[in-house]
Amino acid sequence: MADLFDSSDSQRGAFELPYAQSVTFNGDFSLKRGGTLKDVTVVYETYGDLNENKDNVILLSHALTGDSHVARHNMKDNPGWWDILIGPGKSIDTNRYFVICTNNLGSCRGTTGPASVNPETGRPYGAAFPEVTMEDNVKLQKMLLDRLGITQLLAVVGGSVGGMMCLIWAAHYPEMVKGAITLATSPCLTSQAIAFDVVGRNAITSDPNFHGGDYYGKPDGGPAVGLALARMLGHITYLSRESMIRKFDVETGRCNARKIDTQFETEFAVGSYLAHQGSKFNERFDANSYITLTNACDFMDFGDNVPEIAENLEPAECKWLILSFSTDWLLPPYQSEQIVDALISKKKAVSYYNIPSDAGHDAFLLPLQLSTYGGLIEHFLNNLDKEQGGKKCEEDIHVVTDVHEMEMPIPSADSDNSGVYQDGFGRSHDGRLDFESILELIPQHASVLDLGCGNGDLLKRLRKRSDKSRLMGIELCERCIQKCVARGLDVVQKDINQGLKAFHDRQYEYVVLSCTLQTVKEVENVLEEMLRVGRFAIVSFPNSAYLPWRKKLYETGRMPKRGCDNDDSWYNTKDVRFLTLADFHRFCEVKGYSVRRQIALDTIKGCKIFQNPNDNASMAILELSR
Repeated sequence: MADLFDSSDSQRGAFELPYAQSVTFNGDFSLKRGGTLKDVTVVYETYGDLNENKDNVILLSHALTGDSHVARHNMKDNPGWWDILIGPGKSIDTNRYFVICTNNLGSCRGTTGPASVNPETGRPYGAAFPEVTMEDNVKLQKMLLDRLGITQLLAVVGGSVGGMMCLIWAAHYPEMVKGAITLATSPCLTSQAIAFDVVGRNAITSDPNFHGGDYYGKPDGGPAVGLALARMLGHITYLSRESMIRKFDVETGRCNARKIDTQFETEFAVGSYLAHQGSKFNERFDANSYITLTNACDFMDFGDNVPEIAENLEPAECKWLILSFSTDWLLPPYQSEQIVDALISKKKAVSYYNIPSDAGHDAFLLPLQLSTYGGLIEHFLNNLDKEQGGKKCEEDIHVVTDVHEMEMPIPSADSDNSGVYQDGFGRSHDGRLDFESILELIPQHASVLDLGCGNGDLLKRLRKRSDKSRLMGIELCERCIQKCVARGLDVVQKDINQGLKAFHDRQYEYVVLSCTLQTVKEVENVLEEMLRVGRFAIVSFPNSAYLPWRKKLYETGRMPKRGCDNDDSWYNTKDVRFLTLADFHRFCEVKGYSVRRQIALDTIKGCKIFQNPNDNASMAILELSR
């Protein structure tokens, strides 16, 4: 049976931080909402070695109640809250990168907060501690980096609240940030998320032991009940319905509660879990800090719609990796998608994937989807490092791909097709014949949006031909997105059947739909969107009128395997329609689309077709315009 009390908090505690360092900035520290702090101290921990150029730095920002102890420094050290991701040889490899994690302003783990001594009174700030914001946290981080002589960040990385700080970093200090990685974050909290914070704060302030926030040194010890209730409520928002069913119904048994010494109800398994989390939280956290930090989150506002977010992120110059989790209802995926759409609208370099998970908001801290988010983060950092002269490149990274990525045998000298492979996919010694033909239609430096980009094979060819081209792919498959990110390509997860509303009119010169049209459900809408977003559209598809396929159907009475990007049987193919070249020409006539150029291929023989292509071509490639 799984440990009932195991959670994302399991690696956190009130233990000392022997590797923590601190810097105090003498003088006034002005706050965004009008207050001032004197002689602010920031606590931080570092991992790995700073290189000679000081350009291998990754700045981590922690979630709401985290601290600077992101990972263990050695096997004698206590585990950190993101040990699964950070360390020697891990996704954020401390053998390569110099990692810094600071404790947030207003916290109670070393950085100046409500429990710190106010230098003007000699007593803890308590209720006198001013309101702080996420922007104030970023300002303090910037001051620390300045003190350390660091002027360039390879990446800023953060989940949840930490991701909010990444947005601020990219927008406020664009010249410093090369890459930004956010997980399970948002540009602002929804009213629902704020509501949970409001109830939590009310639970604390209504506790009779709160004493208006000045409870330090009181014999009753402060608002322990209120803080525990706030944390219990918070933990509910970190989980998903699916994870709660798995943890408390299936693995534990709904009524199989663990008996613990607590004043809270423990009749049900979920009750004892929440009571444990609330009690444990009191051991390591301060109630005033909880109020301060939740208020800072609630006042974070980078916009609640795409135009506002786009305006706030317009100064950013970095590359982006945005990750969300499918069952996160605290900071739901649509908010990450808003960030992505805002970046797309400003022509920023961005990759995005909504990771399937049943773990809710806490998924970014748990090992369940580590292979996915850890892999994407590693690939993204590899390419940032490669761009500034690091050693690891795409060829060093192993990514599992489909069978069509396997090396093909070199044909013999007496091959019937003079060096052209007969694999049914138009693959020649230089690559796929259909991609080579598409390249003929696209000028060298043209901007290209590739719909259903797969592993990024076409985009990789385009980039190799010109590194000045603005390229982006759209894909649904996780394996393909992993491969694209490993190749340093920008790819976002979207369903093209739902349109391309994130893209402006004529944002790209070419929009490509390669070997995907036969799988598209909303053909008319997709073609309309392609010709709205691009000046030209290029479409390729298997031609079902190809005579050898028709003959096979006639002679055997069985559907042929037509070949394109897949060779599946009728029962597992993704194809939802079977069109011919003649059908598509008629479609263009009805819609008023102009067929500017056409290339017809026999991908079995590996050649172009010029005579009667509707009968003799297995694949058609057409360039369209209005």
